[in-house]
Amino acid sequence: SVGMKGARTLQQLSLTVKRSLHHHPPPPLQRSVGIIGAPFSKGQSKDGVECAPNKLRAAGLLDRLRQQGCAVKDYGNLTFENVALDEPVNGSKSVRTVGSANQRLSEAVKAVKRDGHTAVILGGDHSLAIGSIHGHTAAVGPVSVVWVDAHADINTPLTSNTGNIHGQPMSYLLYELQSKLPPLPNFSWMKPCVSSRDLVYIGLRDVDPAEHYIMKLLAVKVFSMTQVDQLGMARVMEETCDYLWDRTKKPIHLSYDIDAIDPSITPATGTPAVGGLTYREGVYITEYLYQTGLLSAVDMVEVNPLRGRTEDDVHSTVSTAVDLLLGCFGRRREGNHLPDYSLPEP
Repeated sequence: SVGMKGARTLQQLSLTVKRSLHHHPPPPLQRSVGIIGAPFSKGQSKDGVECAPNKLRAAGLLDRLRQQGCAVKDYGNLTFENVALDEPVNGSKSVRTVGSANQRLSEAVKAVKRDGHTAVILGGDHSLAIGSIHGHTAAVGPVSVVWVDAHADINTPLTSNTGNIHGQPMSYLLYELQSKLPPLPNFSWMKPCVSSRDLVYIGLRDVDPAEHYIMKLLAVKVFSMTQVDQLGMARVMEETCDYLWDRTKKPIHLSYDIDAIDPSITPATGTPAVGGLTYREGVYITEYLYQTGLLSAVDMVEVNPLRGRTEDDVHSTVSTAVDLLLGCFGRRREGNHLPDYSLPEP
């Protein structure tokens, strides 16, 4: 008979097999990607982040997605108006400009989703997540949000120290924080659309006291860098999906701030925070979420080509952002080949 130890090993093995099956239905073969450039910078104070969409395209993003078997449609860059006389409201800056830009982005994302693509939003700063997630839910219904970032971006307009809306988008999106938000000009179109139990944070390490209070108050699932260190990224991703799928498997909205990655790898960003994700951890997140087959929209934000001190800084940041997006659509580090590949005959 199999000894106790052997039986336990078999049991563990069958659990592992079950678990990996449970986590990885095979993703659809033909991925179709709709790309929206959102060169918007008014959610924060530093110029340059509006150059990112064209930089990411120039780095070969579209061709490389096609080479790995994706159908790609580029919807081009949105244009955003600067609202004249956009005085601060409750201390928050450029509220009217940010409000109207996000309304425009919401409509664009809705259209891309209705065309049947996985939406990719090339930012721009993280205030864009307001319109991006709003448009996504308007098209497909409730979503799960995986927010990969050094920062929680969950200040309300009244708790923000800087007044920069890129540190606030999550508070606009959550049902549970609506009573804490003052009415804001050019935001009347915006209805909250995410439940706090459908949100998971990964990579946090620079969190304001008010944000920490809010996350505890709403019992938000957080994997800060401490948990990443403690558990390792494989466990973090497994627990993320177990947590999100506890009720139903909703489409996933991945909102990826490039500053989640350690600034030694991605220095060209506006608010770098030391002690971030390694390149490998950052890419593993995308590989794992691709495998779920549920990835429905991706934001890639806060790449700022003017913030790199050297050309290398910019190149490293942009190429990492491209690699993260390729991982979202099936690129594997073990290698890939297209389904119809065959060896040449001599």
